[in-house]
Order: sequence, then C-alpha cells, then structure tokens
Amino acid sequence: MKKSPSRHLSLPDRNAYRRLEDVVGCKWSAAVLAAIGREVTRPGQLERFIPGISAKVLNERLRKLLDYGLISRREFPGKVMRVEYVLTATGRELSAIIDRIRDLDERHAGRQG
Repeated sequence: MKKSPSRHLSLPDRNAYRRLEDVVGCKWSAAVLAAIGREVTRPGQLERFIPGISAKVLNERLRKLLDYGLISRREFPGKVMRVEYVLTATGRELSAIIDRIRDLDERHAGRQG
C-alpha cells in the first residue's frame, strides 16, 4: 500500500536537503568532484583545470567536500609537502550521479529551441 504524502517536509528531510544543497548546490562542487574523479588531484592542478575558480573558493570547496566525506586528503612529506585529493567511495557514488544528471541535461538541451 502506497504511503500518502505528508503536507510538509519533515525536519529531518529539510535538514538532509540543506546538507545536500550545501555540498552540491555550490556551482564549484560538481566541477571539483569531476576534476578529482578525472585524477586531477593536486590543488594547483585543480585551480588550472577549473576555469574561473579562485584559490580561496577552491580551498573552501575542498574543506567542505572533506567534511562531508566525499574526498580524502593525502599528504606526501618532502622538502615541499605535496597534497593530493582522491574521491572516497561516497564521492565516487555522488560523482556518478552528477555525471548522469549532466548527461540528462545534455540530452534535454539538445531538444531545446
């Protein structure tokens, strides 16, 4: 038997949507996830790979994606410490969903005007 919809979003649902918007609602998050998924893993590489992103915004997005467990950070000590980011299992899952949404958009945009 199908459950009838409630008249309002529950508080847990609203909080879940806010978290989702906080991560993927930013115009840069999807680009950062896509770049890391394409093995562009170092901050300087990411900044060059994503046109228009500033170092400040990139660092904010990386911190946010780290906080949400979508990417992990690896540090390589040396004369100059090297940092790389990789997608976590959850990050790979979300990245695949974003790719499907992008594909849908491309198909839909082809039918426009």
